[in-house]
Amino acid sequence: MNDRTTSPPRICPNCDGFASAAITTGGRDRHGHLRTVTADCFVCHGTGTARRTPVREGARA
Repeated sequence: MNDRTTSPPRICPNCDGFASAAITTGGRDRHGHLRTVTADCFVCHGTGTARRTPVREGARA
């Protein structure tokens, strides 16, 4: 019996796997909710894993 397991994905060295962060802009809207902006890691594009091949500029979603 051949059990083939795939290797675990490599963690991005720039963000250590924490690829996205919600940053508050300091204010609240009229409903009382905090205004936030989501920032993604610029190296892994928010996936948290290191890629072997770079992503082309036109291929990002």
